[in-house]
Amino acid sequence: MPYLLQVDFPYPGPWGDAMTGAMAGLAQSIAGEPGLLWKLWTENEAAGEAGGIYLFSDRPSAEAYRDMHARRLKGFGIAPVNAKIFAVNEALSRIDRAPL
Repeated sequence: MPYLLQVDFPYPGPWGDAMTGAMAGLAQSIAGEPGLLWKLWTENEAAGEAGGIYLFSDRPSAEAYRDMHARRLKGFGIAPVNAKIFAVNEALSRIDRAPL
């Protein structure tokens, strides 16, 4: 069963294309994380927040990434880091064309 990890945190920027340039290396690293199926990068410049929505193949992979990522962000002085894990209802998600 897939599991979704939702993460958000305070972020001062950069945003948009500048964020893409600044975070491309990190994105490549995340793409190799065990159990990761995909990630959506999220940003809300008006609120000063960024984060991501991740889909993992299993709960242990989602938990391991959540814990590592929270430590990494806190090491950069970013706090609080909000993270939640949800089980995915595959049958309903397929009706809505979710890329599982």
